[in-house]
Amino acid sequence: MNYQTPRLRRALAADYAIGLMPAAARRRFEQLLLEDAALRGELAQWQESLTSLNEPLVEEPVPDRVWQAITARIEPQQLHVPEKRSFWNWLRVTAAVCSLVVAVALGILYNRDDARYSATLLSATEQPALRIKAHDDYLQVEPLTLAALEPGRSLELWAIGPDGKPISLGVLPAGGKGRINLNEEQQALLDTPIALAVSLEPQGGSPTGQPTGPVLYQGQLAAL
Repeated sequence: MNYQTPRLRRALAADYAIGLMPAAARRRFEQLLLEDAALRGELAQWQESLTSLNEPLVEEPVPDRVWQAITARIEPQQLHVPEKRSFWNWLRVTAAVCSLVVAVALGILYNRDDARYSATLLSATEQPALRIKAHDDYLQVEPLTLAALEPGRSLELWAIGPDGKPISLGVLPAGGKGRINLNEEQQALLDTPIALAVSLEPQGGSPTGQPTGPVLYQGQLAAL
C-alpha cells in the first residue's frame, strides 16, 4: 500500500483519531507515526478538530423554578398539611434538598477526571502493557501486563516528537503503577503530537540521555 498518497494519509489519520481503525491497522499506523513526522502532524490536525467536541459545557446557575420543582416532588402534599405543622414540613424539605445537593456535589467531585491525554502502550506481542493518563503536570501510570524486570534494571518512558528525537519523561515507578511528575519542558511536549515508548535501561534510567536498551512498549498519546 502506498502510504504517501495524500488522500490515503488523511483517511488513515481520520480513522485513527476517531477510533474506527481495526486493531491490526492501528498497530501498523502507530509504527508509521514513529517514522513519519508529517503523518504525526496530519493526525494532530484531526485530534485538534475533534477536541472541540469534548469541551466541557459552560456551568450555568440553577434557576429557582428547578429548585421549586424539586421541592414539589420531594413534598408533594406539603400544601395540605395543617398550618401548625408548617415549620416541621419546611425543615424536612430543607433537609431533603440539602441532601440532594450534597449527593450531586460529591458525585461530581469523586467522578471528576482532569486528564488531558491518554495512551495505551503495546508490547512487541501486541498486548496492552501500560495505560498512561497525562494531567497538566504529571503522568498517571497503570500497569496492565508488564513483564517482570531483572534486578538492576529500570523502565524509562520517552516522548517522541515530530522531529523523531526521544526525550525522557522519567523512570517508571517500581511495579509500573504510580505517578511521574513533569517539569515545564516536559509539560510543553504534551501539547504537540507525540508517541510514547518505554525502553529497558540500567537501574535509575539511561546514563546517556537517550535510549540505550530495547524498546519494550510503545503507543500514541491521544487527546481526551
